[in-house]
Amino acid sequence: MAIVELSDLAHGGEAVGRLEGKAVFVAGGIPGERVRVEITEDARRYSRARLLQVLDPSPDRVSPPCPYYGDCGGCHLQHIRYERQLALKTEVVRTQLQRVAGVAEPHVLPMLGMAEPWGYRNQVQLHTRGRLIGYQRPRSHFIVPVARCLIAHPLLQAMWPRELPASVERVILRAGIATGERLALLEANVAPELAALSFPQDVALAVDLDPRLEPLRYAPWIHERLLGRTFRVSARVFFQNNTAGAEQLIRQAGNWLALGPVAALLDAYCGAGAFMLSLTPADGSCLGIESSSEAIGDARANARLNDRTDQAFFEVGDVGRTLAQHPARCDAVVLDPPRGGCSEEALAGIAATGARRIVYVSCDPATLARDIGRLARAGYHLECVQPVDMFPQTFHVECVALMSRVEK
Repeated sequence: MAIVELSDLAHGGEAVGRLEGKAVFVAGGIPGERVRVEITEDARRYSRARLLQVLDPSPDRVSPPCPYYGDCGGCHLQHIRYERQLALKTEVVRTQLQRVAGVAEPHVLPMLGMAEPWGYRNQVQLHTRGRLIGYQRPRSHFIVPVARCLIAHPLLQAMWPRELPASVERVILRAGIATGERLALLEANVAPELAALSFPQDVALAVDLDPRLEPLRYAPWIHERLLGRTFRVSARVFFQNNTAGAEQLIRQAGNWLALGPVAALLDAYCGAGAFMLSLTPADGSCLGIESSSEAIGDARANARLNDRTDQAFFEVGDVGRTLAQHPARCDAVVLDPPRGGCSEEALAGIAATGARRIVYVSCDPATLARDIGRLARAGYHLECVQPVDMFPQTFHVECVALMSRVEK
């Protein structure tokens, strides 16, 4: 056992202190606390420890309301007062930009939080084994049975399965918070009989047989509304997990891009088209690039839903390879890549567009910082970063970053 003074919060949600010259990561701690720990992992450059006792508790320590907290792994910060969560995660973003991107004094705005930091998720993924239905504990295959999730929206909670056929391995629950539409996507090796499923009658059902998707009841998609626009989202297509937060991202991107009436916009990693179809001005044009053909199918449907078919164009393919084969010119770029960020080829293609401004939406501060550094070397300057708390109670951080072209 050892006593450690905790000083920072790491990106993974663990508090960090130092012991015998090495960083010690402690889940459940809060910076500023003095704690007694037991070392559970001792690597050459760091250690990981289990919290045994809080000797000097932080005034921001609160009692986690969830009975599964610390076991299911879905939340990491329920023990911290929400306002302090926001401040700590803002500091994580600043630290990553300094260490990884090499920006000495990054302009990071205070994180935009939620008025209600519970019941916000419009999608959850549940694992099943036998009669167990719940979340998979991190770094293991153990399933923690969960009957009620405090960060899941009530629309999801009302369709929470109590029992599933043995052939089902996972189930993804989705809801349109603004529309009330709901869908359950079952991942199975054999399609279950509809009669064996006890979801409410209004819930659309589909089974993912990889690669085939088989609808079981109703069309395999839901609709959601963002800032007055309606978007179709198919069962296997990515969409932001926090509807209110997604609207904040779009507003921030639009404010920073400040597109003129006839501007041309490139949306790299366009998904179902939420950014490009919301941001393109009335007489402008937009090109969306996306590797998922299913997502492009949604994006085309959404262009029709929102009267943008004459302005919106789409390419199915990898962003880097597509831009290398078909170089594009545009006034501005918005990109929302997967957690792993962008390839160097993609960033080179984006820089070659000559865009005056780039808005980079990221769910990972480390890969955001890495890519900001690469774009800086390609001639773009980081202006500002706005963190948005899309995932309260967790360590996850969403950011909107504005970069502008350096005029020579």
